[in-house]
Amino acid sequence: MPDRHSPVSGQSGQHIPSGPAEPAAPGPGTPVRRLRPAQLLFEPQADEPEPERFFDLEAIDDPSELLRRSTELALAFRAAAERATDFQAIAAAQLADTRRFDALSPVEIADRADWTPDYAARMVEYGRTLLRQQAVGEH
Repeated sequence: MPDRHSPVSGQSGQHIPSGPAEPAAPGPGTPVRRLRPAQLLFEPQADEPEPERFFDLEAIDDPSELLRRSTELALAFRAAAERATDFQAIAAAQLADTRRFDALSPVEIADRADWTPDYAARMVEYGRTLLRQQAVGEH
């Protein structure tokens, strides 16, 4: 990129570049300048991990409020876990559907979901029940 500054001339009329001067190669008798690192004017902050927080429950001092809020969270998580389990069962039933060309056995489903084969078979049955209920509800 060309220099946008106008060239500077010395007293002799000789052109002096306005950009940073390139260091000349040290000649005989010229001392070699060593660059020192810049002095730090502040101490950099250490990367300290933030304390673990769980929905800011640890910040609640009132035991009544803590019980109310933690109970609310526990019920919400329980409902979410039940709903997720229903979706697992539906997926297991769909994967085991013999009308699919790539239907899986309960053993294969158990392998994928980290279940026992017996639990996978029960989840497939539960999922089929849920799918039948959905089909009846749609009509």
